[in-house]
Amino acid sequence: MYNLFTTKVSYVKTMENGLQKKVTEPYLVDALSYAEAEARIIELMRTWISGEFNVADIKRAHYSEVFVNKKDETFYQVNIAFITLDEKTGYEKKAKSKMLVTASDISEALSNFKEAMKDTMSDYVITGIEETSIVDLFPFDENFEKYGSE
Repeated sequence: MYNLFTTKVSYVKTMENGLQKKVTEPYLVDALSYAEAEARIIELMRTWISGEFNVADIKRAHYSEVFVNKKDETFYQVNIAFITLDEKTGYEKKAKSKMLVTASDISEALSNFKEAMKDTMSDYVITGIEETSIVDLFPFDENFEKYGSE
């Protein structure tokens, strides 16, 4: 199991039109604690950002699975409900879960998610898909093997 943290980093970014603008961007970091997440994002951002930056916020990211496709850079949150049958009452129970998938657009996100879930034995319904503002994911395993396939 992995522990993902959403870390928000504030810095001055040079935009495509050449103007500079202060931005705060979210990044996902795999870490064991808040302190480690902060240390990792600071270390990682030093190589990407020239100039000053600030870690504005850190919070746990509650994704049960992450499916990364190396060719796509946009992250989509897929909300699902696993359906189980309560043996005592005979009623269906739904357990909500959030998963993250990369894709180039929302229809591809749905397709990539279904492909990643094709071997699951669990019944589920997709309750929503939305594009996130997450810029990048920094797992311990840089090959993304534990996060999904190519």
